[in-house]
Amino acid sequence: MAHDHHHDHRSTHSHSHDHARSNTDIDWAEMAGHLESQAELFAPLYESALGWLGQEVTEPGLIVDVGSGPGVVSCLFAEAFPGARVLAVDGSEPLLDRATARAERQGVADRFGVLAGELPGVLDQLDYPADLLWAGHSLHHLGDQRAALTAFGERLAPGGTLAILEGGLPSRFLPRDVGIGRPGLQARLDALQEKWFEQMRGELPGSVAEAEDWPALLNSAGLKHTRTRSFLLDLPAPASDRARAYAAEIFSRLRDSVTDDLDAEDRAVLERLLDPADPASVHRRSDLFVLGVRTVHTAVRPA
Repeated sequence: MAHDHHHDHRSTHSHSHDHARSNTDIDWAEMAGHLESQAELFAPLYESALGWLGQEVTEPGLIVDVGSGPGVVSCLFAEAFPGARVLAVDGSEPLLDRATARAERQGVADRFGVLAGELPGVLDQLDYPADLLWAGHSLHHLGDQRAALTAFGERLAPGGTLAILEGGLPSRFLPRDVGIGRPGLQARLDALQEKWFEQMRGELPGSVAEAEDWPALLNSAGLKHTRTRSFLLDLPAPASDRARAYAAEIFSRLRDSVTDDLDAEDRAVLERLLDPADPASVHRRSDLFVLGVRTVHTAVRPA
């Protein structure tokens, strides 16, 4: 689940489950390719974040990636902390299979493990407390975030660090005026994403509305020494093929999730942006870029 709230990952969520199909149900296994391509594109940002964490955290023995998804970031942790064992934890076994395969490809399988089960309860199965527990855009998929943070904190060794990636800014791919339709399309899509995200949160089991003051929530979980830092991904135009594919994926998921709320002109622009035959599409236009900000909050379990 390398997901995003203020972020494209909100746009990644898609339909799943046959029962009472909700527009906010997410089939994580179906999203595997998207989760991987996004995390790979954002790898420079994650590497900056892990470099900062390396200055904050003394040599960790065990790193637990909570809501790891297909393990792109878990494997970056294994590379950034060569003395650590990394455990990827997720509710989706197909995603964890991908994480294991990635660890093998990258030569870190000897200190890489996986644990499948529903969060946060599955953490009761940890054999050892974590020196660093990382939750990257997974917390906001849990109904009671305050209770989850407390559960995460209880799995830390004394002096261990909890790091959560939440917030940041919605990513940008295009100028305000793209030359077709009414300027400001991405800002209008952001507003619809906020609405979608609120609905997704409201439909989670045991959902509790919570002011998103992450340092205050970390303190309320009994953790100290909160720090916050934001990291930038800046891939200027002209975009690479991988960035174009990622933008197309984001816009197509947006089309699927919020299209009913768009006016006809914006819908038509979105269709053109997604048509590979159209020179104005994200596949072909020269002004496509990727600009993203992700925020990390850390806190320490008192020794």
